[in-house]
Amino acid sequence: MKFAQVMSSAGEWLRGEGPHHQVVVSSRVRLARNLRHRSFPGWAKKAERTLILEQIKPRVEELPEMQDSFSELLQDLSALEKQVLVERHLISREHAAKGVGSAVTMNRKQTLSIMINEEDHLRMQSIRSGLQLKNAFKLVDKVDSTLEGKLDIAYDQHLGYLTACPTNVGTGMRASAMLHLPGLVLSDLINQVIQAVNKIGLAVRGLYGEGTEAMGNLFQISNQTTLGEKEDEIIARLTKVIETIIGKEHDARQMLIQKKPDTLWDQIGRAYGVLTYAHAMTSKEALNLLSVMKLGVDLGAFPEERRLPVDELFIETQPAHLQKTSQQKLNAEERDFLRAEIIRARLKLFPKPDMGKVAREPGDDTTSDTNHNE
Repeated sequence: MKFAQVMSSAGEWLRGEGPHHQVVVSSRVRLARNLRHRSFPGWAKKAERTLILEQIKPRVEELPEMQDSFSELLQDLSALEKQVLVERHLISREHAAKGVGSAVTMNRKQTLSIMINEEDHLRMQSIRSGLQLKNAFKLVDKVDSTLEGKLDIAYDQHLGYLTACPTNVGTGMRASAMLHLPGLVLSDLINQVIQAVNKIGLAVRGLYGEGTEAMGNLFQISNQTTLGEKEDEIIARLTKVIETIIGKEHDARQMLIQKKPDTLWDQIGRAYGVLTYAHAMTSKEALNLLSVMKLGVDLGAFPEERRLPVDELFIETQPAHLQKTSQQKLNAEERDFLRAEIIRARLKLFPKPDMGKVAREPGDDTTSDTNHNE
């Protein structure tokens, strides 16, 4: 699979079709693994990193899940292409900074991505639409088991999997969900929720993980403990917390409808007006306004079939995607004009918001993620 094919497909997890999709954008489970008797990537010299890469990459490419995969050395990807993969959450910002001795392999559906020689020798992640942490773990666990049969993985009987960062020792697992929480933000309740989540040992981060801003009312909730707790226990605990937050977000939306309808109408109408007519727009402004449009779809102010175009704009208006699509290097001002132009074109056929249909929030898909099979 070539990079052009990656660009032409939004990927399964971006379609917004999973359980609880009105609040949970995606679920992701990542496993960190290392080869025994080899230096971690941060300590390994170029020659050793290359040897590790040559040992791991063929084993990854021959996985049944990686048929017709996208598999490239980081040194062969442009800075722009690497940034596109970051914007799609397929590689980390740290991995994008790598060059010789590092690689990425991912499946056609963009639900499985494997980074070689990031912070660890192997960073395997599965990403699914909606609340599907169990299914995401099921896929990445299967891949992990296959690779363990082919590679000598560093494992200690008492500590578990050995990792470059001590905070990942044990299961080596980070499970997370990307949540869209405009109701809690507009109701000024988001800080209470974040504090409560932090108190029970979970982390809340921004759009691109640690140290990033929560633009577009998007927040990542993830486990922090990897030692002394089994994978299924971590996922069950995280799922329970996320389900509680989903309930609080729906309550906040109902409260806005009942007690602050004018505020809600103003936010949705203002977002629609600016996105439809603006001729310049920053990435941050676009994300924040598209978030309100997404809320408008959730509440029935816009038809349900308008959901996918809004979801796609979240990704397509990011800086690297704009430049890759236009096939030219753009400065910030040029990107702002192009971003606004793309949004105007996409929303041209959008109906005006119909707040008369916002009587109550439409029923969310509450199907358990155990019922969604691979």
